[in-house]
Amino acid sequence: MQLQDIKGLGTTTIKYLNELGIYNVTDLINYYPFRYEIIENTDLKTIQDGDKIIVGGIVENIPSVFHFNRKLNKMSFHLNTGDFITNVTIFNRAFLKIKLKIGTTITVIGKYDQKHNSIIASDIKFGLIDKTLIEPIYHSSFKISSNKISKIIKSALPNIHINNYLPQSIIQKYHFIDRNTAIKTVHIPKDKTTLTNALKLLKYEELFTFMLKINNLKNNQKHDNGLTRNVSSEQVKKLIQTLPFELTKDQIKAVTDIYKDLTTSKRMNRLLQGDVGSGKTIVSFISLYINYLGGYQGALMAPTEILATQHYTNFVKMFPELKVVLLTGRLKAKEKKEAKAQIENGTADIIIGTHALISNDVTYHNLGLVITDEQHRFGVNQRGNLKNKGLTPDILYMSATPIPRTYALTLYGDMDISSIRTMPNGRKPVKTYVKTNKEIKDVLYMMLDQIKNHHQIYVVAPLIEESDKIDLENIYQLEEKMQKAFGKICHIGIMHGKMSDEEKQNVMEQFKQNKIQILISTTVIEVGVDVPGATMIVIFDSYRFGLSALHQLRGRVGRNNLESYCILISDKETKRLDILTKTNDGFKVSEEDFKLRGGGDLFGIRQSGDMNFKIADIKTDYDLMLKAKEDSQSFLQSPEYNQPEYQYFQKQMNESTNLD
Repeated sequence: MQLQDIKGLGTTTIKYLNELGIYNVTDLINYYPFRYEIIENTDLKTIQDGDKIIVGGIVENIPSVFHFNRKLNKMSFHLNTGDFITNVTIFNRAFLKIKLKIGTTITVIGKYDQKHNSIIASDIKFGLIDKTLIEPIYHSSFKISSNKISKIIKSALPNIHINNYLPQSIIQKYHFIDRNTAIKTVHIPKDKTTLTNALKLLKYEELFTFMLKINNLKNNQKHDNGLTRNVSSEQVKKLIQTLPFELTKDQIKAVTDIYKDLTTSKRMNRLLQGDVGSGKTIVSFISLYINYLGGYQGALMAPTEILATQHYTNFVKMFPELKVVLLTGRLKAKEKKEAKAQIENGTADIIIGTHALISNDVTYHNLGLVITDEQHRFGVNQRGNLKNKGLTPDILYMSATPIPRTYALTLYGDMDISSIRTMPNGRKPVKTYVKTNKEIKDVLYMMLDQIKNHHQIYVVAPLIEESDKIDLENIYQLEEKMQKAFGKICHIGIMHGKMSDEEKQNVMEQFKQNKIQILISTTVIEVGVDVPGATMIVIFDSYRFGLSALHQLRGRVGRNNLESYCILISDKETKRLDILTKTNDGFKVSEEDFKLRGGGDLFGIRQSGDMNFKIADIKTDYDLMLKAKEDSQSFLQSPEYNQPEYQYFQKQMNESTNLD
């Protein structure tokens, strides 16, 4: 069955699905809801303003319809709930008027507007619903809504049969429901118990596949010999002494770990994790230099062109005697050709760029070290690409998202781990405050002080995951307000997800050069980008972010010796956010974030900044992950693994393992 075979699905809608990464029916049914709206039958006596409600009643009057234009309309009528009468308004459902006769029994789903004693309805169902309603909510775009995605999936599911992936022995061991039932339940949940069982199976399956890859990598590593470099410890000490600053104790320990890896025959596979601004980049630069002294080329991969360019500029400034090549998508064809030639003939000592560094058309002279910064976790297929070229470089991963050691050892079980906890001298802790919307005047005065001191400010618009369209409306409304407040005394820029990479790059460049003093963004501002003049970040509706994600955003400021501030604006969850006012230690923030994410979050929003599992969560599903780890290791060593019915897992071994 293809997407075009689904009834009512045209080419335009298929194009919108493609933009969400849905290219076939398998992608469609594996496009899980990121949260569920659970609506109980509501007692209007206890309802709060803005609450999502489901309430039954009788239509009291003939609905009135107001047309805005040919396509938009608004319908209103009175609903008698038995306790009192309330007004109901629903948009673009005028066609229901003929059915909504006086005395008709209906159930209304929507949000309560206390001030006007009315319900803004999202749906109307005929008859009474006396049970809990569970609505799946999907990541969507302004071109295709969550409701539309749900309808498409529901129309496809009856025509699909889904086979189990897991070995029968594991299904029996944990009394899992079958995969066919689980997939249909997560998209069309009937009750909480069945949904819980369905989620458990799919989460375990995802964690099992993930841990299978990790265990497979670990097993392969035992037979994976590395390169040996003849570099003395004195050479490294001399290099460190030439630096214009003193390394911290943790940085020196990390360099020592990496030096030992690079000068022994064991192939390095190390994770360097450290807090925002802790100085991981200089450790990576020293690692590249050690590798260079050993006679090999080194490559540093960054997640974005902005960050790659920043690394390139800083490396050239620090080590001008080395030949450094930048390779990114923005280079002109002639420049790319020249860069690739220098990489191939060995002229280039250090190569810095984006993921294109390991593409098929790049040939290395003698690659000895690959460092991946932030969002790249080198997978099996990338290593395979290099092996096919006759290369087996040492690999160092860097992450600015510290996670507790227990979790790290499980997740990164195939790696050695170095952690940088101490901050460089001269860095002042970022002062963090939680403010409500009523205190916005105080926030504006704080911003004014920074602008008067010729400093710069990030403003993060509310994160609304359901709709890119609403995101854009928010950012432009916020820009309008900022223009009113500060437009006469400074320049204001905006950045959002609908802009091209080039447009984003231009805006960030202007901000770095202080041509823009206030940058408003809906997107998570580039991790690792240095704007020394930025001393304040203001995050609206901060309760929508996880603590670790907020800490990452906070790390965009304080990258200097100036007093810096993070303002979290929220009317909800202020106690949770208070944690950030008490510590700047990312490891402590991470620990607290993990503690707070209890089992009660099963049907809640997946926090921004989590690892990129589709449905599992390393925090709430940690026990499940430990079981999956143990079971996957046993499965790899069992005769079952090579049986034809488990080709799915054998195929997975050839795909990238993506962690960030």
